[in-house]
Amino acid sequence: MAGKLAPRKGVDDYLRLPYAVEVRQYDDGSWFARMPELAGCMTEADSLDEVMEMIRDAQREWIAASLEDGTPVPEPHGSLRTC
Repeated sequence: MAGKLAPRKGVDDYLRLPYAVEVRQYDDGSWFARMPELAGCMTEADSLDEVMEMIRDAQREWIAASLEDGTPVPEPHGSLRTC
């Protein structure tokens, strides 16, 4: 008897997971954010609110592209943190 396959996760399933977010403010007042567990998932913005919104958009696009390509999406290791 063959084992059951786990249901495939979709974008929204991954978005509910607690991925770490690193946030830094540049000397000029602009902001940088990245998700270290999602290699290359990063963005910049003029305000903290904007960069947090944009990193979530980048996360959604990163995960969607990975799933479309069949690339494994890593599970998160930590929680939200601001640097």
